[in-house]
Amino acid sequence: MPIPVTLTIAGSDSGGGAGIQADIKAMQANGTFATSVITAITAQNTVAVTDAFELPLSLIASQLDAVLTDFPVVAAKTGMLSSAEIIRTVASKVREYSLASLVVDPVMISKSGYALLRDDAVDALISDLLPLASICTPNAHEAARLVGREIRSEAQAREAAREIHAMGPDVVLVKGGHLDEEEEAVDVLFDGKDFVVFRSERLDTKHTHGTGCTYAATIAARLALGEEMTEAVQNANAYVHQAIKHGLAIGKGHGPTDHFWFLRSS
Repeated sequence: MPIPVTLTIAGSDSGGGAGIQADIKAMQANGTFATSVITAITAQNTVAVTDAFELPLSLIASQLDAVLTDFPVVAAKTGMLSSAEIIRTVASKVREYSLASLVVDPVMISKSGYALLRDDAVDALISDLLPLASICTPNAHEAARLVGREIRSEAQAREAAREIHAMGPDVVLVKGGHLDEEEEAVDVLFDGKDFVVFRSERLDTKHTHGTGCTYAATIAARLALGEEMTEAVQNANAYVHQAIKHGLAIGKGHGPTDHFWFLRSS
């Protein structure tokens, strides 16, 4: 049986811990062949994002054409889509090539506070991309920006998941690592009918760079392997927990998660 092919459409992280680099590592570590389309180049390390350059729309489109006319992509994941024009370009290609399994990670801001999504692009994200998503995976801060209010508890995450689901994605996963009122890390999955809640211990580590990218990319990989949505999210949750647990003390800031922890685990 040939290896399933996945695609990440995101920005490049020069530090290697997030973005395209994290996505490729996660997709390969979870048993798929990763292809990529770069939307922006960032100057980034474990401390901060210091600069970013958006690629021309024509180059983003031609990358998508190059991959999707040759590779049998089973599942795709989006990350940093910083402008309304980039979002619309990607959405157009998703429709053109009928990408069936699309994980939309609405990347908005870096850990250091650098804006990765323009304010005027949020409407395009909601109107053009979310209706194409098999699953949307905002963290609590991103979900708060989508619904326009603070999210600090599981109950608030549930209500936000309902509202984001009404924006068009088939399934919503509100990632709860930033829920201040919860002792555990609580991720809320909603498919328009039922909730599934994933709980895990909070890990006392600062080496969490790229966690959101890794989580979404792993979901895409698990869907490409043929898992149904709840199983894919559950397996991605378990993988990311271990990747954080084995986080790497590299750099002067937030070190990256270890995508290949299992190769070094005794």
